[in-house]
Amino acid sequence: MLLACTMLLFACEENGIDAITPVDPGPDLEAPEVNLVFPVEGSKIQVAEDVTSLRIQFEVTDDIEVESIRLMLDGSEIASYANFPDYRRVLEEFTYDLLTNGDHTLQVIATDLVGQTTTVSVDFEKVEPYQPMFDGEIFYMPFDNNYLELLTLMEADRIGNPSFAGTSVVSGSGLNSYEGAADSYLTFPTDAFLDDNQPEFSTTFWYKLNASPDRAGVLVIGPPDTANPTSANNRTKGFRFFRENAGGMQRFKLNIGRGTADSWFDGGAAADVDPSVDQWVHFAFTISNNEARVFINDQIVREGSFDGISWEDCDKVSIMSGAPNFIGWNHRSDQSIMDELRFYDKALSPAEVMEIMDATS
Repeated sequence: MLLACTMLLFACEENGIDAITPVDPGPDLEAPEVNLVFPVEGSKIQVAEDVTSLRIQFEVTDDIEVESIRLMLDGSEIASYANFPDYRRVLEEFTYDLLTNGDHTLQVIATDLVGQTTTVSVDFEKVEPYQPMFDGEIFYMPFDNNYLELLTLMEADRIGNPSFAGTSVVSGSGLNSYEGAADSYLTFPTDAFLDDNQPEFSTTFWYKLNASPDRAGVLVIGPPDTANPTSANNRTKGFRFFRENAGGMQRFKLNIGRGTADSWFDGGAAADVDPSVDQWVHFAFTISNNEARVFINDQIVREGSFDGISWEDCDKVSIMSGAPNFIGWNHRSDQSIMDELRFYDKALSPAEVMEIMDATS
């Protein structure tokens, strides 16, 4: 056996392959670094059940070697780790299945080989199921570090790589907001919140404009364009709310399908927003059997008579893009910021729009 090993060593050296030589990594000078990906400070976990699962995501790195990691929830250990394949960088997920309503504290405690320890702690809350704040509310997305709709408890389908802006229009209680990206948007099936025979519809949301690209879709519920799917522009049903460049300003427009034709609600210069001003702007539009209105910061910028919307074949809502059903004029992904998106099964009055704007700012 010794002869065989000696011959192998000589063979390696003759073929230019050096024998493995241990390298002293040097002194362990730094304590581990811990990045707790989720939950983050102030996270609100909101589901229909009183007891739910919590998916904990974290990363631990060390200059020499991670020896152990412990997860503590409200002072009790719920998981521990040791003997890592990559002993300098550890990426882990752990699902805790017994999270109850109330306030919680999660700690990730990482220790290296010489006993240096780092603890990262976050406070978060599992809150009671969301109850609508406003009359007629049927859909609500706060974008608080997730893409969850809180009345149906459905997760949006994500196309591309949308993200979060790291800020919220809601002072104190808001955790985040949606930030668009190129070729990115969200969708939901409309049967989760919309009745095909529903005669009235409204939406409200906060929005911070990014004028690049200089035209984009904001909210669209429309039918597929089977005759021209690569440049879809079937405007006979549903609605399209979008923006376009208007002499350096961004002009917001609403188009609604009546079944065989469409109607336009274009406020002209009254519906312009200055892209050079870093500001949150409140938008709303309302649709009834005989009228439609567009509001910016609770002011009516366009209103007019209307024969009633058709929802036929409108099977999805696109959020922050015209895609896939309204791209014929290149109204694609919006890279602006959106927060506090709500839908209603009624036509809101001007007084209700003002109330909602004040309550959500």
